[in-house]
Formats: sequence, structure tokens, C-alpha cells
Amino acid sequence: MKAKQRHPLIIGAFILTATGIASRLIGFLYRIYLSRLFGEENMGIYQLLSPVLSLSFSLTAAGYQTAISKLVAEQAAIKETHSRRPLAAGLGVSLPLSLLCNWVLFFYADAIAVNLLQEPRTASMLRILSFSIPLGAVHSCINGYFYGIKKAGIPAGAQLLEQLVRVGCVYIVSSRILAAGRTPSVGVAVLGLTVGELASMVFTIAAILPGASPASGRELAPGRNLWRRYAADSDSDAVLLGKLLSMALPLTANRIVLNLLQSVEAVSIPARLRLYGYDTATALSVYGVFTGMAMPFIYFPNALTSSVAVLLLPVISENYALGNMEAVKNATVRTVKYCGLMGFGCLGLFVLLGNWAGTTLFGSPLAGYFITTLGFICPFLYLDTTLSSILQGLGLAGHTFVMNALCLLIRLAFIFLAVPRFGVRGFLWGLLASQLTLGVLYLLCLYGFLKKHKRP
Repeated sequence: MKAKQRHPLIIGAFILTATGIASRLIGFLYRIYLSRLFGEENMGIYQLLSPVLSLSFSLTAAGYQTAISKLVAEQAAIKETHSRRPLAAGLGVSLPLSLLCNWVLFFYADAIAVNLLQEPRTASMLRILSFSIPLGAVHSCINGYFYGIKKAGIPAGAQLLEQLVRVGCVYIVSSRILAAGRTPSVGVAVLGLTVGELASMVFTIAAILPGASPASGRELAPGRNLWRRYAADSDSDAVLLGKLLSMALPLTANRIVLNLLQSVEAVSIPARLRLYGYDTATALSVYGVFTGMAMPFIYFPNALTSSVAVLLLPVISENYALGNMEAVKNATVRTVKYCGLMGFGCLGLFVLLGNWAGTTLFGSPLAGYFITTLGFICPFLYLDTTLSSILQGLGLAGHTFVMNALCLLIRLAFIFLAVPRFGVRGFLWGLLASQLTLGVLYLLCLYGFLKKHKRP
């Protein structure tokens, strides 16, 4: 029984990790290409779009993907069958929201660029970006279904395809512009992002359509009518929608608040660097090097922990629904052990090779300084990713929200108080302090929960 429970997690983690490493490697090389093609200042402008994209994803997709995954996993544990009704319910809410978000971003791009991002040059890019929102919402909801049935191959394939199409689109378009004797705009990178989302959506829709290969051995026989699958779920549509919203809305609200704080953080860094004494171009360049070069490098090994985190949520949810707390405890202990070891190994690697990586790969000594300094957050960064997933699987999404909000407030305090005085070092200190605090809070929360539910 034990080996049976571990099997989908190990296989799924292997699939997601392999494709995640391949995708991040492509993305890493892609970042080097973008930095050399557009320069540090344009990379800073491009990175200003990240808060908008993250906020849109949080509003329209993230909570629903997690809720679909959790509902499907719980139904599989209790009723011994998989239903696509949670997916239909999730899409029924997520898709209209994403279309509304698409409309707002397209028609109010100028106001958002000037008043929120404080950079008018982002307006045209926001219009292109807006079309990626509904595409991303659809494929995220379908991914949630496949994660719930522990079938990681489809989301993994979609992720890799998205990255390949994105890079290919940017390379082809920019090459043709350069061949015509013109300089490509950084908007080409946004076009690539949107086209990549389109490819990913088409791939996942093809995988979920009736007649596609069964997603799991516990699905009903392929020859039976699709509607027969729904009969296994006794909940009415209204009850199912209520369950989904009760899971998704708190997650969505939490992520929106966190993304709003992150948006304030992203917009404030260049502004506070100007108070330190940088001009606009230098402030954007420093921000671009940090977010577009150093942070992707630091996050590269996170492909493994992110894969485990995605698959841990349905596994934890399933065992918790069955009352199997011993399995929950074992998964937690293994997570802390292996993610901690990986984090400390990466710390040593980045401290030793950070300066070389920044100078040789990105042609930026500043990127090397960032990579070397940020290496110290690795033990907590990689561990926090998986601990957050475990806490959500145990129904403690509210706790994770409070802890994340507190740590973001710590970072904002450093940005507003330390950056104008110490420059970018002030932000790095805040990042280290907040990540350490978050790791300690996660561990304390998980320890308290497991102690409370320990069998007498």
C-alpha cells in the first residue's frame, strides 16, 4: 500500500522535473538571449509587466487550478473514480473572469502603464499581453484536473511546448526584423509569451477532449458515454460549484492581496533607487538585471521542488481526506530533509560560481553580485515552495496567506526605508530577512498542525 501511494508522486515528480529542467534550461538561455538583444534597460521595462501578469493569473486561474486539483483528488480518494465536473465548474468561472481581464487590460492599457506601472512604454505591451490571460486560464484549469488525477505528463508537455513556441516565435520575429535593418522592440518578447500560451492551451484542450486517451486507470471504460462519468459524483451542480468556490475564492483573494503587495514592491524598487541617486535608465537597468537575470538563475534548481510541490498537494489532500496522517507526516519529513539538502548544496554552488556566472553568461558583473548574495536564500526558498503546497493540501491556505503577507510587508519595509539609504543592498537584505522568516513560520505552523492531529 505504501509503495502504491508513493508511486504516482515519484513518477509524476520525475516527469515534471525532467520537463521542468528542460524548460528552465531553455528559459535560462532565452533570458541570456533577451538581455543581449534588448539590453538592461529594456529588460527592466519588460519585467515591469510581471506584476500585471501575476495579478491577472491570480484573479482568473490560480485559485481555480488548485481547487480543481484538490476536488478531483478528494473524489478519487473517497469515491474511487474521477469526474470532470470540477473542471467544468472551474472553467465556468475562470474563463469569463479572464475575458473580462483581457478587455480591461486592452482598453485601459495607457492608464495602467502611466498610473500604475509609471512607465508609458509598457502600454503597447499590455495590449499584447492581455490576450494571453484567457489562454492561460483555460490551460491552467485543465492542468489542475490532470494534477488531481496524478497524471503529470500532460501539464509537463504543455509547459515544455509553451516554452519552445515562445522562444521560437521571438527568435523568428526578431531575426526577420534585424534582417530588415531595424531594431526589434521588447514587445516581441510579449508576443512570444502570448503565442506560447496559445500553443499550450491547444495542447491541453486536445488532451482533455472526449476520445483522448484515458487519464487514469480508474476512469470508466473508454467505450462508455462521457456523461456516465458524472454519475459517480452524487453532488448537484450547485453543491459542486459551492465546494469549488469555497476552496478557490480564499486562495484567489489571498493571491490577489499578495500580488498587489508584490506589484507595489516591483513598481517601488526603481522609484526608491532613484531616491538613492540613480537616474531612470540606471534604476531600470538595475531592476532588469535583478529580476531578468539574477532571479531566474537562482530559481533554476527550483524546477525540482516546484514539481514536487505541485504533486504534493493532491497527495496530501487525498491522505488527509482518508485520515492517513502518518502518510502526511512521512511526506513532510522527506520534503524538509531533501529540499533542505538541495538548498544548502545550491548555496555553496552560487556563492562559489555566482560572479563567474554573472560576468560570463550575462556579461554583467552586477548580476554576479546578485547571484552570489541571493545564494543564501536557497535553503529557505526551495523548502518554502514545497511546505506551502503541503499546508494548502491540509486546508491551511489562510495560514499561508497571513505568513506570506507578513513577509512581503517585511520586504516592503526594507524597500521604503533601506533602499533610499543603502541602494540595492537594502532590498537584498530585506529579501534574505523575509525568506528566512517565511521558512521558520511555515515549519512552526506545520509542526503545530501535525502535533495537534497526532494519534494518541
